[in-house]
Amino acid sequence: MNRETTINLLLALVLLGAPMLAVSLGEPFYVTLATRIVVLALAAVGLNMALGLGGLLSFGHAAFFGLGGYVSGILATHAFNAEPLFAGIPATTSMPLIWVAAVAVAGLIALPIGAISLRTSGVYFIMITLAFAQMIYYFAISWPAYGGEDGLSMSMRNAFPGVNTAKPLPYFLICYAALMATLLLFHVVEGSRFGSALQAARQNGTRLAAVGIAPFNIRLVAFAVSAMITGFAGALYADLNRFVGPSMLSWHMSGELIVLIILGGKGRLFGPVAGAMIFVFFEYVLGGITERWQFFLGLILLGIVLFARGGLLGLLSGKPRHV
Repeated sequence: MNRETTINLLLALVLLGAPMLAVSLGEPFYVTLATRIVVLALAAVGLNMALGLGGLLSFGHAAFFGLGGYVSGILATHAFNAEPLFAGIPATTSMPLIWVAAVAVAGLIALPIGAISLRTSGVYFIMITLAFAQMIYYFAISWPAYGGEDGLSMSMRNAFPGVNTAKPLPYFLICYAALMATLLLFHVVEGSRFGSALQAARQNGTRLAAVGIAPFNIRLVAFAVSAMITGFAGALYADLNRFVGPSMLSWHMSGELIVLIILGGKGRLFGPVAGAMIFVFFEYVLGGITERWQFFLGLILLGIVLFARGGLLGLLSGKPRHV
């Protein structure tokens, strides 16, 4: 077992053990805090598949995160009011069904966005993904049926069979299991022929095309899968807060996801997890001391970009990996 694998295992155990310790000490707030880390890490794992493996710096993944949240909020609201959706489709509060719907919507929206955006590269790809996300953001704030600018409150958390999701710890365990399953998927994809082709497309698309593999198709599939994972995280985030609003769709959220990956380590399996831990630590611990906690986060980010481009995991594992 190499050093990075050991660190990954320690991160997973700390993330699982801390909420259980908090419950035993009668501090449920820290369980919610850990759940926030897990859900943000899950969203960043989705972006890491496009950015870390495929080199696709999307500045519009907040769109998929917010879409997943709105799918959860809209379905829950209609179910609570006993109102069918459009065309008589019944609503539901079942988490597994909502997750499937969130993943499907994110994937379906990502396909045309990716098909257009991937015809560009570099700064143009960044700008066009941002433009699509902002279009969806402004559509949400001008949609009064679902709260418009004020967002949409959910009266209760959605249901998971056999689990009391109203309690913090069971809901944390659901989110934790989702994160671990997604990390396993990332690991499988990274080691698969598809993952190798995606990384080859990042390094030199022309050479990949020369051996008969179309880089565009590889990147489009990776972009869609990445969006689906991020949409899944958005559905969990809406249930965590029992609220969904346009802030989930804003470019600030896209920036946060990129920051999480850079902090933890781009392309690394547990990079988003480490990044989410650092981010939430600064947000809640330093945020309680000073309103200018972002200044200190910015200093850490500056140091990592200048001196540790492998992120925190690269620094700890001692293996530089510039992907």
